[in-house]
Amino acid sequence: MSPGVQWRYKYKIDNLFVLFPGPSHGKLVVCYLGSWSVYRPGRGSFTIEHMDPSLCTHVIYSFAGLSVKEDSIRALDPWQDLTDDHGKGGYQRVTMLKERYPHLKITLAIGGWNEGSTNYSQMAADPTRRSRFVANSIDFIKKYHFDGLDLDWEFPGKRGGMPEDKQNFLLLVKELRAAFRKYNFLLTAAFGAGKDTIDGAYDVEQLSIYLDYIHMMCYDYHGTWDGKTGANAPLKSNDVFNVEFSINYMLKLGAPPSKLIMGIPLYGRTFILEEPITSPRRKPRLGTIAGSTGFQGPYTRENGFMGYNEICIELRNSSAGWKIYWDEESRTPFAVSDKQLISYDNEQSIAEKVQFAMEKGLGGIMVWSIDTDDFHGDCSDDDDDEDPFITFPLIRSIGKSIVQSLKSIENSIKKEKIPAVEPSSVSRNVPGVIIVLLTIVFSLL
Repeated sequence: MSPGVQWRYKYKIDNLFVLFPGPSHGKLVVCYLGSWSVYRPGRGSFTIEHMDPSLCTHVIYSFAGLSVKEDSIRALDPWQDLTDDHGKGGYQRVTMLKERYPHLKITLAIGGWNEGSTNYSQMAADPTRRSRFVANSIDFIKKYHFDGLDLDWEFPGKRGGMPEDKQNFLLLVKELRAAFRKYNFLLTAAFGAGKDTIDGAYDVEQLSIYLDYIHMMCYDYHGTWDGKTGANAPLKSNDVFNVEFSINYMLKLGAPPSKLIMGIPLYGRTFILEEPITSPRRKPRLGTIAGSTGFQGPYTRENGFMGYNEICIELRNSSAGWKIYWDEESRTPFAVSDKQLISYDNEQSIAEKVQFAMEKGLGGIMVWSIDTDDFHGDCSDDDDDEDPFITFPLIRSIGKSIVQSLKSIENSIKKEKIPAVEPSSVSRNVPGVIIVLLTIVFSLL
């Protein structure tokens, strides 16, 4: 086996274990896993065993919480996360993926939306509590064999936080990095993508020194809270609520491109319009007035939210009369049926996002979350003779788009390096030279 090639096979005792390689394009593909997805009904229930880790370079198990009493990481669902009292052992099962997928890095995310901000704000403000949290985090990571920690404090300075959170978050990250270095643990963080959140929560330039990677949550730019329809993750727009602005702003503030990982949602936002769109000639547009509550999907069962696995099945329902449109401004698709509208991402919009990320030289792509892709392949195209059954179509499209984008960029660089060749005076006058030679030849006959 040549150097640098991933091991594919090994023997352990007397059994043959097949080892699987990861993505070969050299960029990160970070896959968040929402552990509660196992409780979704029917075919929406997602277990660790449903994963295809060959599609990801990093898997982040989400979420753990903060024990205020002990200033330590705590399992939010002990029965699902731990093996105690005949628990399901989620921590153990996810970290064991590395046995067959040795390229994988498995980390644990602490925080999330439901954890809020107040407890993290208070812990980070106290040097003694910060120190205790750092020491306890190391013990927790080592005990459950994770490769590091992902900080998902949502958000410093907001939702019960205080203005000092910006500086205190930096101190927390700095102290974690100093302690993690001995164990070679990864230290990453998920950042909100809104300008107001970035300004109030993050000292981007300093945090970039101590974090291995920054996962930009480039989604939830629009939703029912706006009172009108909008793209969940617009690549472009005429305001600051878009992916391009968020990434460019982070780069401007000092984030190294190689440490910036751009988030792509594997879900969409749903809306209920005030009036149905009845005109067959008039193309619907995003920005239409909508109610404050969206409709649910059958698996995630959350108002205003649908996983891609729910969306693709819904759009294939011919009796519902869905019509799919492309929004030129945001570079995303949306679908309309009577008074219902879904804004989401598909292979085309993802390809354009990936192209943008690669042109910016970013370190890779992150997805929230792997459990809402079409992991069963329910929406595979039966008419596709070459590959009629495809699972995780959106994550696969990310890997494919990374390869295509990098190749396109490489070809463009090669073309720029090839100097234009000026034709010589002889080549410019070839016809004249030929005529002179023919004249001489005929004169000698």
